[in-house]
Amino acid sequence: MKIDAVVIGAGPAGLAFACRFAEKDKSVVLMEASPYVGGLARSISLWNSTVDLGPHRFFSSDPMVNKYWHSHIREDYELINRITRIYYKGKFYNYPLRAWNAFSNLGIFDSVVAFFSFLKVSIFKLKQDGSLETWVSSRFGKKLFEIFFKTYTEKVWGIDCKNIDADWASQRIQGLTLWKAIKGALKGNKGNKIKTLVDEFAYPKGGNSLFYERQTEYLAKRHAQIRLKDPVKRVIIENMKVTGVENTKGEFVETNLVISSMPLTILVQGLPNVPFRVLEATKNLRFRNTILVYLLIDGSNLFPDQWLYIHDKTLKHGRITNFNNWSNLMIGDTSKTILCMEFWCYDEDLIWGSDDEKLIELAIFEIKKTGLTNENEILDGHVIKLSKSYPVYEKGYSQHLQVITEYLDQIEGLFPIGRYGSFKYNNQDH
Repeated sequence: MKIDAVVIGAGPAGLAFACRFAEKDKSVVLMEASPYVGGLARSISLWNSTVDLGPHRFFSSDPMVNKYWHSHIREDYELINRITRIYYKGKFYNYPLRAWNAFSNLGIFDSVVAFFSFLKVSIFKLKQDGSLETWVSSRFGKKLFEIFFKTYTEKVWGIDCKNIDADWASQRIQGLTLWKAIKGALKGNKGNKIKTLVDEFAYPKGGNSLFYERQTEYLAKRHAQIRLKDPVKRVIIENMKVTGVENTKGEFVETNLVISSMPLTILVQGLPNVPFRVLEATKNLRFRNTILVYLLIDGSNLFPDQWLYIHDKTLKHGRITNFNNWSNLMIGDTSKTILCMEFWCYDEDLIWGSDDEKLIELAIFEIKKTGLTNENEILDGHVIKLSKSYPVYEKGYSQHLQVITEYLDQIEGLFPIGRYGSFKYNNQDH
């Protein structure tokens, strides 16, 4: 039987399309390689508690997106007062920026240096070279770039900021300048419209997966096929038109419409008769991996933040999530704390091949070095490795991406979406 649409991938983008399509009484098959829905934004059960794969907040200024989210979550959510800070040289900097906190932590000397560094770039404009370093430095000055952007960003991407495309900064902190940050800080960040500075967010009671489970339930009611543990081998193309999908078992699904949230590079490499220049372009796009190390701590109220950005050069991890500071319904034993430490790497990096025991040892060593656990006993550890979690914005990546997208635009009935499919650092609301 011919299906109206096949959706590849049951992450945020794939599920949303499948549900909207099913609303129109169209037949849809959702094919997901893993046993789970929700992709990188799902929750897991751990130590009699529910935790997410790192911090996943939901915020959107788009009425249509909010309406869709609420239609599935209904009343089963709570508003969380966001507390996030930056850990730098043993001190904590409020994020969003609080003027006196930042100045007192930096001290008079560094504050003066930072101000004159900003003044310099305000008078003598930096020549833009397409790099993240120049883009951020021109808005904040070199000193603040080195303190609040360079170390963390290079941990995430594993390359020098001179080689990271300015697209990443313009997407993540669009519209933010030093003057706007200070002005917002002096006003208590009221009325903030910049997404990175939002002080409150909606969160499903009991874990982020609730949103994706509700969408799965909706699809089942609409008689959509949800096929977990069913990886796609290739999309079948004839005369530049989609005719179906083949899974790794050699089974075929006939359709003229494929919505793909699988990694863009893998999608293209599996297509027939792809021009050499397009295949070469896929080789110039990379994804970054994430290693999540969860630690069970004997103690509570370790720190008030939902998550911390770790800007310390001596530490390998870049972010810590404290799940006790999200929904109270998540933690089974509130006398214990569950922390999640994030490490980022490429396939060829030694840490990616490290066994769980070594990774837990590394996480314990580093969390003790921060002083955040206050000598509390660490009871247990758990490791999850996420392959291809971030599209890498290497300088010039957009030229290679354009070659690929221009070719795919010629194929009738094939639409790549989501973080993987569009090769864009999307959030859930995107």
